[in-house]
Amino acid sequence: MSSSSSPHNKSQGRSEKVGWELWKRRWKEVTDRIPLPAVPPICLPLARIKKIMKADEDVRMIAAEAPVVFARACEMFILDLTHRSWAHAEENKRRTLQKNDIAAAITRTDVFDFLVDIVPREDTRDDVIPRALGAPAGDPLSYYYVQQ
Repeated sequence: MSSSSSPHNKSQGRSEKVGWELWKRRWKEVTDRIPLPAVPPICLPLARIKKIMKADEDVRMIAAEAPVVFARACEMFILDLTHRSWAHAEENKRRTLQKNDIAAAITRTDVFDFLVDIVPREDTRDDVIPRALGAPAGDPLSYYYVQQ
């Protein structure tokens, strides 16, 4: 069997197709110059985005438009990752998105390489010690920072 017909390459091709279709639709929305009232409102809290931006010591002032642009970029990033993850869930004949779907989407997509060290892979699930229902999850920041 050639490497081009392996199941991983087929699923990677499907993921790429889903990604390109998404970006073609986004590009069409931008180039068609949708009237402002038709543009969906931003769902992410702008104050939180501005607070995250100010967390960088080098940032002194932030223009009013900057959090709006970041929010829209974050929404597009989340949408792209969700679509690619959903394609993986459908390949496994599931209708519920799981953590391993997101990990697979990150692994299969080169543009998400910066997330490889942050999102745990499927093979590390066996190492996780199950905790009692309702027990605290430990350090909540461990989900946001790479532990070394």
